[in-house]
Amino acid sequence: MDVVEQSGQRMQKSIDVLKNEMATLRAGRANPRLLDRLTVEAYGTPTPVAQVANVSAPEPRMLVISPWDPKMISIIEKAIQTSDLGINPTNDGKIIRLVIPELTTERRRDLVKGLHKMGEDCKIAMRAIRRDGMEHVKKLKKDGEYTEDDVKDDETALQKVLDKAMEQCDKLLAEKEKEIMTL
Repeated sequence: MDVVEQSGQRMQKSIDVLKNEMATLRAGRANPRLLDRLTVEAYGTPTPVAQVANVSAPEPRMLVISPWDPKMISIIEKAIQTSDLGINPTNDGKIIRLVIPELTTERRRDLVKGLHKMGEDCKIAMRAIRRDGMEHVKKLKKDGEYTEDDVKDDETALQKVLDKAMEQCDKLLAEKEKEIMTL
């Protein structure tokens, strides 16, 4: 596999990470992925909530968490209260309900700021991947495996791959920002 392909795959992984991070952002409606980052202490190890309970969204503004082990209810409830979600859980002894409150304009702006930081982190990672690729190409030339034309071709190709990935990143960010800012 050549340097350009490898770099392209690594950039795609950066975009996939960004997509996963964006999925955990609250955009005003209930989404089970909102709890993806939340872990609880289950049987001595930190475990994602989705691995100890069923998480569903029966209504547009409500999440229902049904733990498989009834003992986990208080642990999950405490984890939600101490998290940065800003949601108060209610439980009836069998399930936990999370009512997703309407986002204020200020909270929406804060979420967009966080979104832009995620996007910038992704772009920084992709630029580092391009830099690594270019350094690798220069090393190949130094070792005599590449000609000057090969170096130019690969550098141009790496830049095109980066530009395409940046465009994809910007598109994802714009879609998520629109989703967050929509009242």
